Amino acid sequence: MPEEDLVDIKFRLYDGSDIGPFRYLSASTVDMLKQRIVSDWPKGKTINPKAVNEIKLICSGKILDNNKTVGQCRTPFGEAAGGIIIMHVVVQPSPTKTKTEKKIDKSPKKIVCSCSIL
Repeated sequence: MPEEDLVDIKFRLYDGSDIGPFRYLSASTVDMLKQRIVSDWPKGKTINPKAVNEIKLICSGKILDNNKTVGQCRTPFGEAAGGIIIMHVVVQPSPTKTKTEKKIDKSPKKIVCSCSIL
């Protein structure tokens, strides 16, 4: 397997910590990367993705599509020194799993004021 077909990728999490770097084939899809992130997610984080669809990968300011390959996502200015590509991981839990917001009561309220006049 030629060396140029391999790409080193590091995943930067919301708190500045990293997962990786790992070596991938240029033909690997973004969906495959997301599966690896979910399986290797560090224990003890306050935010934990439960599924691949809760993760967005960003590289060079672009959100990556699941069907794109690593080779298609590569840009020369998106690589750090040493040839490692850094991809930012954004976790967005699915709306059905998030806590429901409190309903705000917008009905008029009575204000009771006890004032004394001297």
